[in-house]
Amino acid sequence: MKRFSRTPSRSFNLENAGSAQPYRRDNMSIELKLRILSAIILVPPVIAAIHFGAPYFEVMVCIGGAILIYEICSVSSGQLSWSIPAIIYVLVALLALLFLHSQNQYGAVTLYCLFVLVWTSDTVAYFFGRAIGGPKLAPRLSPNKTWSGFFGAVIGAALVGIAIAYYNNFNYFTCFLVSACLGAISQCGDLIESFYKRQFDKKDMSNLIPGHGGLSDRVDGLLAVASVYGLAQFFSGGTLSTW
Repeated sequence: MKRFSRTPSRSFNLENAGSAQPYRRDNMSIELKLRILSAIILVPPVIAAIHFGAPYFEVMVCIGGAILIYEICSVSSGQLSWSIPAIIYVLVALLALLFLHSQNQYGAVTLYCLFVLVWTSDTVAYFFGRAIGGPKLAPRLSPNKTWSGFFGAVIGAALVGIAIAYYNNFNYFTCFLVSACLGAISQCGDLIESFYKRQFDKKDMSNLIPGHGGLSDRVDGLLAVASVYGLAQFFSGGTLSTW
């Protein structure tokens, strides 16, 4: 009787496990399609704003900043102890973007490199995390983020650095090292935002962008990278420019 009772239970679990796999794959496929569609819609205006410069870039930054601040206040329900530090963090990042864009004739190129680096880093991290999985990076902050995704982000960013060095005849090691560090910083930006959301039991900052959540969910890595790189450039007088 015991053997008979175990067999159906095991069979039932195997059937459930088998049916769950296609469901997860379908969900991942839908999410990926939404991410690609969102990128197709959002990337061209960003590139155009960077290329044409003032006043288009400044307007884009102001609009983006307004959306980010709205999402911050909405998630925190106006709790000043949380929203004010988050707003300051966002403002520092936005000012850093404006500062970097204003730097001589290579300001736009610098931003192109940063945007491509962050986007590539996020994309490689996404696929590494999905394909490899493994131990969680910081389960209390971001349940889905893995160490494999983190290292994927660093690798993706480093490859962008190598490409930049190749096409511009820059020092390979310097570009590789700086880009890899920025890839890690991008992931830290993701964790910072996840930490903020977890304080209020929120999965996304909003539902503005299909497949991503809010604008904050899409640019969390960029905010961290822009802040660190922009501040480094500012306090060094531009001598740390790699690109």
